[in-house]
Amino acid sequence: MKNIILLLLAFCPFSAMAQNNFKVPPYEQFKLKNGLTVYLMEQHEVPLINVSAVFDAGSINDGERYGLASLTADALLFGTQKYTKAQIEELTDYVGATLSTYASKDNAGLAASFAVKDQEKLFEIIQQVLMYPVFDATEFDKHKQRTLLELAQAKESPRSVIGNYYNAFLFSNFPYATPTTGSKSTVEKIDAASVKAFYQSNYTTGKGAVAIVGDFKAAEMKKKVTALFGEWKTAPSRMVKRVAPNLEFEKSRVLLVNKEDARETTFMIGGKGIDYNSPDYVPVVVINTILGGRFTSWLNDALRVNSGLTYGAGSRFNRYKYAGTFGISTFTKNSTTVPAIDMALSVLDSLHKTGINEEILASAKAYVKGDFPPDYESAGALARLLTDMFIYNFDESFINTFQSKVDGLTVAQAKDIIATYFPKDKLQFVFVGKASEIKEQVKKYGELSEKQIKADGF
Repeated sequence: MKNIILLLLAFCPFSAMAQNNFKVPPYEQFKLKNGLTVYLMEQHEVPLINVSAVFDAGSINDGERYGLASLTADALLFGTQKYTKAQIEELTDYVGATLSTYASKDNAGLAASFAVKDQEKLFEIIQQVLMYPVFDATEFDKHKQRTLLELAQAKESPRSVIGNYYNAFLFSNFPYATPTTGSKSTVEKIDAASVKAFYQSNYTTGKGAVAIVGDFKAAEMKKKVTALFGEWKTAPSRMVKRVAPNLEFEKSRVLLVNKEDARETTFMIGGKGIDYNSPDYVPVVVINTILGGRFTSWLNDALRVNSGLTYGAGSRFNRYKYAGTFGISTFTKNSTTVPAIDMALSVLDSLHKTGINEEILASAKAYVKGDFPPDYESAGALARLLTDMFIYNFDESFINTFQSKVDGLTVAQAKDIIATYFPKDKLQFVFVGKASEIKEQVKKYGELSEKQIKADGF
């Protein structure tokens, strides 16, 4: 019984705080001499330690070799100076630890979770993975072939790839337009030497951070982290100046991606969203909850519950460091493509014309406040929060004031938020479906361009 209770606590150590008073627990932040930023947060509820490490090594740095950041992150685990790939997997599995790497558009990193009693071995493995990867060519080539197969398989599922087409359509020449996982032609050109060079250029201590959250004494952990990473010497951090992309469109446009065997049309409709540090993020979340952010949203009610046109419809704001997008998404039978689109547009239009009242706003506020604290209840989530703060340059006030900002939103302010951030004209449409059945019908929504889903890239 004691073990069961400990396990439950591991997933919800802050359940008592899952109310309106949720705050980021105290933490310590410091910098090593080599420029690496370190966050330490003590959490003694369960004997676990969680690690999150991030670097300015996301796909925004891929250049013309789409997929390079993603493959580099994967290849960190293909062996180190001390351990083979198999040994890393065996050692972590044996003690029930987790260790993974990832790349997103803005950053890349590592996540790990393990018992306190196993920390010496796991910290050594993490040090090896971050500082001494060897990018084994044999393991890389096997993984590359699997990646190429996965890229081909993904195009059999429109819902898996429509986001890539949407980003490519909206962001045009800005790096967010390219898929993090790459495309067939670009991945084929990447080898083990390429990922090693990307690692050496982008995994730099000057633009890196490590967050450690769990059952430890901060003073002791500070010594441990300094010993592990203090002598790490990397290339100097590169200063890259980026200008935020212009997502103000002059007219409505339509991208039709032909999938000749499609029985359904999958679509996204929207336009400009908000970047990661938008001061209006909180009210945007509340309003989007009403429109398409929960099961009882207006979009889901209209397209699923009331009409049966789809099994689900929603809307979301995807936020990145320099920009973001807004999109309504769903899927429907070929024969009901236009009715589904028109209904989605009607719901969006009603948000602008009719707006929301006090009762609707109160319901959305309660939902958002109830949904918010669990996002940061686990030690792993808190570790990732700390490294997100580093990457996106915000502090704990974002979390600490979240619920008061929700409470403070009024109907009048909501009207302004809707007008400012929820696009109602010059919309951008992306459809993946059978062109021969829907092309003539979707022309009415804007200037039409076409692609073939079987073609390389997005």
